[in-house]
Amino acid sequence: MHVRFTTAVGLPVFDDDASEVVGMLSGIFLHPDTGKVEGFFVRTQTNFGKQQLFLSSLDIRRWGLRVVIRSADMLSPLEDRVRLRTLLDERRFILDQRILTDTGRYLGTCRDVQFDTDLFMVEWIWPKKWWRWGMPIALSQILEVRRDAIIVRDPSAPAPEKATPVPNPLLNRLPDAA
Repeated sequence: MHVRFTTAVGLPVFDDDASEVVGMLSGIFLHPDTGKVEGFFVRTQTNFGKQQLFLSSLDIRRWGLRVVIRSADMLSPLEDRVRLRTLLDERRFILDQRILTDTGRYLGTCRDVQFDTDLFMVEWIWPKKWWRWGMPIALSQILEVRRDAIIVRDPSAPAPEKATPVPNPLLNRLPDAA
């Protein structure tokens, strides 16, 4: 299934073992180099108040009108995930990041992403400039994700010319086959 993240915010997260609501989806964590959805943030209600915990995309069993996870024990603070902590410290985010073309043109700010719920890979990013949505940008068009901006190929720039093939002089010297 292909889902835009803004439509998934607020989906209930269910524990498959206990069949009870654990919390609600409230955020997404994306790998800036690969476009992989590393996981989601889940807003939970505890005796100590509201808490924001991290859910790895590997722990999701089913995605539909609700998100079903293996167990509520899979939720933890993002800071406890050593591998993801380095990505968090780099501060190269995709959502709420300025989008610039390689020629320097400003396209807007990334306000939404579309991802596949089977592979948990980002397919499109959706820029928004002021109050208007821009044309979606495919993941393959992203050149670099930096701290200050997402750099994409300029769709209006002329395509580089294709190199013309150079004839091989050795082919002219071969005898004709009878």
